[in-house]
Amino acid sequence: MDDCERKLLQRHRLPLVTGLQPELLYDRLVAKGIFSQDMIEEIKNSGTRRDQARQLVTDLQTRGTAAFPAFLESLEETGQVELVDLLREGLPVHDRSFTPVKPVEPWKGYKPVRKDTRTSHPVQCTDTYLKPPSQPIMERLQDDMIYKMDADPCGFCLIINNVDFDQSSGLTCRAGSDIDCENVQNLFQKLHFEVIVKRNLTKELMIEELTNLARKDHTDFNCCIVVILSHGSQAQHRQFPGAIFGVDGGKPVPVQHIVSYFDGSHCLTLREKPKLFFIQACGGVLTDTGFKTAEEVDSAFSLPYDTISVQTDATSCPPEDEPDASSSLPTPSDILVSYSTFPGYVSWRDRKEGSWYMKTLVDVFSKYAHLHDLQTLLLQVTRSISENEEAKGLYKQIPGSFNFLRKHFYFSNKAKW
Repeated sequence: MDDCERKLLQRHRLPLVTGLQPELLYDRLVAKGIFSQDMIEEIKNSGTRRDQARQLVTDLQTRGTAAFPAFLESLEETGQVELVDLLREGLPVHDRSFTPVKPVEPWKGYKPVRKDTRTSHPVQCTDTYLKPPSQPIMERLQDDMIYKMDADPCGFCLIINNVDFDQSSGLTCRAGSDIDCENVQNLFQKLHFEVIVKRNLTKELMIEELTNLARKDHTDFNCCIVVILSHGSQAQHRQFPGAIFGVDGGKPVPVQHIVSYFDGSHCLTLREKPKLFFIQACGGVLTDTGFKTAEEVDSAFSLPYDTISVQTDATSCPPEDEPDASSSLPTPSDILVSYSTFPGYVSWRDRKEGSWYMKTLVDVFSKYAHLHDLQTLLLQVTRSISENEEAKGLYKQIPGSFNFLRKHFYFSNKAKW
């Protein structure tokens, strides 16, 4: 599929998701060689009709040069002519007619990464390169539903990486965190952020660095990101759970306070701009053993518990995985806080490869940040970690987020990649 066709699908994603009848297209797209039957089954399993339509449009963009004309042809064959007319309007004049597509052999060994799109908010993946003059209302709606991300750099990204804790704190060294830090730094540099890395900060230095960042002039930037890698604990809160430890131990800093430095009342140049927080830390002392599937009933492990920052009720865990920390915040708009684990539970970190959460987040964002909105990316991170095959029979973990964004967020609104 060429760039023009792909952008056309992205631009008209909302009417496609709203009006498409995907069940009428499945057999035809298989017959034309665009999808295999297994791929169609995965699309069917994605949820409601809207979910299936959304997934079909997303996967269609990966299916090669024959996919778009086959899609148009199938729409016409099934009487969905309004969508055909809509898509044809955006094509160059010489491409507005199409000939029947010859069946082609599906890609061998292809298995798409599934995304959990079961959300009450339709995923809108659009760009501003193809704007039909006949639809000014839709154009304004789309622009208003997406955060502007055209600055270069997009904004600041502060990474606080607490690894070596004072012996008096009772908190152990966070082996593997430097790997997380390096990977996250490389990721956000690739995503065109000016990255600031701070290592081994005390509580007071953490507050100082956060307030310094909040006091910067963000006028020429679109976004601000804070990544915290540390130990943490539960904490009383109004909206969000958890708090973060400095390397000196003592009383942790509530994430509620951390986020408040950047809200509309305290950071004027970030008003109406997205503020994103990614927290790799434990949310408490509980461990999640998950529930056993039929295949797992007889696969129980018995490994020694590896004690670290917080005492838990764990009795077995892989020796390379350790518990980590959590977070909290008030309710201003344009803020998203993503947690590595469910409130009250520990978060696992591999000493040699880094934390489950950061490793997966970097992998998913690196592959798909130029294609999908932030919420879709985080859903894939959550699904990948919660279904972690390497943790079968051991402890489980499920990340989550508190989303106060008012629009869809895409890391790449212009062609930077």
